[in-house]
Amino acid sequence: MKLYYWLGLCLFLLASPVFAKEPGELAEGMVNPGFHEKPEWFKNSFLDLNEDIAEARESGKKLIVFFYQDGCPYCKKILDDNFSQKDIADKTRKHFDLVAVNMWGDNELVFRKNTFTEKSFSEVAKVMYTPTILFFDEKSNIVLRMNGYYQPGKFEAALDYVRLNKFTYQKFSEYMAEVTPVKSAGKLHKSLETVDQPYQFRQALKKGKPLVVMFEQKQCPACDELHLDTLMRDQSKKLLKPFEIAVVDMWSDESIIKPDGGRSKMSSWAKELDIQYAPSLVFFDRDGKDVFRIEGYLKSFHVQSVLDYVAQQAYIKHSNFQRWIDQRAHRLRDQGIEVDLMK
Repeated sequence: MKLYYWLGLCLFLLASPVFAKEPGELAEGMVNPGFHEKPEWFKNSFLDLNEDIAEARESGKKLIVFFYQDGCPYCKKILDDNFSQKDIADKTRKHFDLVAVNMWGDNELVFRKNTFTEKSFSEVAKVMYTPTILFFDEKSNIVLRMNGYYQPGKFEAALDYVRLNKFTYQKFSEYMAEVTPVKSAGKLHKSLETVDQPYQFRQALKKGKPLVVMFEQKQCPACDELHLDTLMRDQSKKLLKPFEIAVVDMWSDESIIKPDGGRSKMSSWAKELDIQYAPSLVFFDRDGKDVFRIEGYLKSFHVQSVLDYVAQQAYIKHSNFQRWIDQRAHRLRDQGIEVDLMK
């Protein structure tokens, strides 16, 4: 191999977003993560994109090709910040098949009448950095290209743009000018927290209250709504009083002591508990046992009902939560209290 090729390759790597820090571009915590596990619902593809597009078409879906490389902090960010949000994950799974391609991989890949390696296909597709995401229509045409990381609101808008076939008559920039992607506060909401850091949950339980750990992340509109609306309501505040409360970053590497007394990193504990979405609320009884969860988006009445259910230890006698919540709604209505499941 000629020397200039290697010099050129080294210059390219040094200039890529994985290795080069552009002023103001890297958010807090953006470091080389090494290999990062992808969601289990990504398609297990043989990398015959013709077949993948055909199978997606038969299912009424479109194909997404996700170019990544190990050690890419922006790939980690899109997996953590975007696909950990239930609305985005559910929308992607419902309307798309998603195939991951390693930018430097040597696995064979077939597209149209040509056979490539992952690496040579990345070159043909002019993938200069990761993540790069290509959206294909049913006829194997690329209808949208996303170069780099898109924050969750803009990413979800891109999903809508393609799934609704807006690309057939409108540029993506025009579509984005019409819609306003949901923005997030970009921070954790700690005002309700009663457990001090560093977190020693075993010690917190000695106060004799049940514990709720709210697993969240900074880029999370649903977390914002939970704290700025749902949990700010008078009834919610009243129902939170019996609990010790911790609002934690599900991706943090801070050291903690778990409710069972074991030591762990927060991110490892979240993985151990199989926390997949933000926000997820895990309720522990006074003995440190995981007794109930909220996993995904719920409106105020259901969140308040869960708080009531756990605080009363109703789960001991009433294992069917849905039946219990129906009875609670009837009791409230009998007291003249309005029950609106969608507020």
